[in-house]
Amino acid sequence: IDMKNAVIGNNKQKANLIVLGAVPRLLYLLQQPSSSAGLRTECAVVLGSLAMGTDNNVKSLVDCHIIPALLQGLLCQDLPFVEACLRCLRTVFISPVTPVQLLYTDSTVIPHLMSLLSRSQRTQEYITQIFSHCCKTPEHQTILYNQGAIQNIAHLLISPSNKVRMQALKCFSVLAYENTQVSMTLVNVLVDGELLSQVFVRMMQRDKPIEMQLTAAKCLTYMCRAGAIRTDDNCIVLKALPCLVRMCCKDRLLEERVEGAETLAFLIEPDVELQRVASITDHLVIMLADYFKYPSSVSAIADIKRLDHDLKHAHELRQAAFKLYASLGANDEDIRKKITETENMMDRIVSGLSESSIKVRLAAVRCLHSLSRSVQQLRTSFHDHAVWKPLMKLLQNAPDEVLVMASSTLCNLLLEFSPSKEPILESGVIELLCSLTQSDSPALRVNGIWALMNMAFQAEQKVKGEIVRALGTEQLFRLLSDPDPNVLMKTLGLLRNLLSTRPHIDQIMSSHGKQIMQAVTLILEGEHSVDVKEQTLCILANIADGNTAKELIMTNDDILQKIKYYMGHSNVKLQLAATFCISNLIWNEEDGSQERQDKLREMGIVDILHKLTQASDPNLCDRAKTAMQQYLA
Repeated sequence: IDMKNAVIGNNKQKANLIVLGAVPRLLYLLQQPSSSAGLRTECAVVLGSLAMGTDNNVKSLVDCHIIPALLQGLLCQDLPFVEACLRCLRTVFISPVTPVQLLYTDSTVIPHLMSLLSRSQRTQEYITQIFSHCCKTPEHQTILYNQGAIQNIAHLLISPSNKVRMQALKCFSVLAYENTQVSMTLVNVLVDGELLSQVFVRMMQRDKPIEMQLTAAKCLTYMCRAGAIRTDDNCIVLKALPCLVRMCCKDRLLEERVEGAETLAFLIEPDVELQRVASITDHLVIMLADYFKYPSSVSAIADIKRLDHDLKHAHELRQAAFKLYASLGANDEDIRKKITETENMMDRIVSGLSESSIKVRLAAVRCLHSLSRSVQQLRTSFHDHAVWKPLMKLLQNAPDEVLVMASSTLCNLLLEFSPSKEPILESGVIELLCSLTQSDSPALRVNGIWALMNMAFQAEQKVKGEIVRALGTEQLFRLLSDPDPNVLMKTLGLLRNLLSTRPHIDQIMSSHGKQIMQAVTLILEGEHSVDVKEQTLCILANIADGNTAKELIMTNDDILQKIKYYMGHSNVKLQLAATFCISNLIWNEEDGSQERQDKLREMGIVDILHKLTQASDPNLCDRAKTAMQQYLA
């Protein structure tokens, strides 16, 4: 007891006792069957107090194997001792230094904890708190779900104890996060005859503690995102969404504003209707601008500790605001306009791109990516603020997740109608994009090749030549056999853009024709999707449009047979593309058209064209008639 009184509230004394070797002695007494129940309980209390200290203290306790000892103690029948063990376990598991896996090493632990839930309000509070802190992965969710967590914890939501209700609610939020199985089960759970979603709605009422409102809104958000509740359900549109917007207002605490904004961003991310509703709720777009001014010199924070804490965490507010702006502006043009017109918004994003916090940089680039989907914004605010400069800087040496977002944004800035395209080209971006196509990450390979594809669209021969030179034919053909279908599609798109306008087609085919024809043959023979084959046939149609390039097709009987095969294919898209190739090969006004027409007639192409003029698809029918006219002219 002297020991207990010495360490309560005194971190220095706690550290001293640990250094003096008190922990093994306390654990020995705690595990001794000959120790009285009272002594064992006091040992657990002192250990719990030591764990309340610094993270270093907790690490020392974990290294002394406190967790197995306390879990063993839970098998005792003495309730005060069991509660003291649970309280200490709870304190240890809350610490970030404790490996949560220690709760799952022995498969009998979770079922035993479930059975202790009925013992007292204290066991309920501590056990649910342990669960909510130790449920970090889908595997953890599954273990708790299979051990009956939902049935065992649901009735605690109407416990007379506020603390128990709160911890039970937190449990459900971590169980439902990105988990369809849990969410689908929760929808049908009844608590005292009332649907769980309605219990959550009641917990979001304004007279409830803020933490409770916020956590209940999270539960509904996660259930909605997992597909268990519709996005147009009243409990989402009229309850959860407005509750989360309320959390963003400036009289809330910093962490409430951060959590509110981040949860709302997650809720509305995939749904344009929710984005529209959120954007007109409580002037949210303007309210978020306050996230960048905090804490200001006039912030009414009387508590100096609070001010110190908030200054250290103000970057979290900026990160949350960027995330929410990114979700709000994901689809709707009017909302994007509203965001960019909010005071200094573009300047804030630009400075966010170079903040020291990686999380803020990532959120700022997400926000920029969202706004870059707008033609209007690319032409105006993106150009006015030369956004491409900090974006290029960010691409130099960023971690992969930032690179993926930044390169996606760059793809949009390189679209032909974007005024940033020219200055980006002049800044030597081609080398950078070519290096992305060699990344191990499929997302980065896609973005690198996608940006090059956009760059090559209707580009001058000089730019196309630079792309081919920088990428190198070896890499280009490596990408044409990439296992990721998205990479293959974008590479074909790049090739198609490179092979446009006759002089360009002839020039590229004269230097790389053999390899390109080989690649085309392989793709048309391989097991690929209709989209991939259609894109490949379109490339052939472009080659067929060249002056000298078309001979590479006419002298390649294998390719001609393939075109013929696809003219009779069951898929209209492929028939259209193949017929277009033939059209370009037999066009009358060009040299040698008579010989080409004769050769293709011998192959039976005219009979197929004749059949296609009767096709049910009007486009295919027209294209076949146009080709037939070349023979009749």
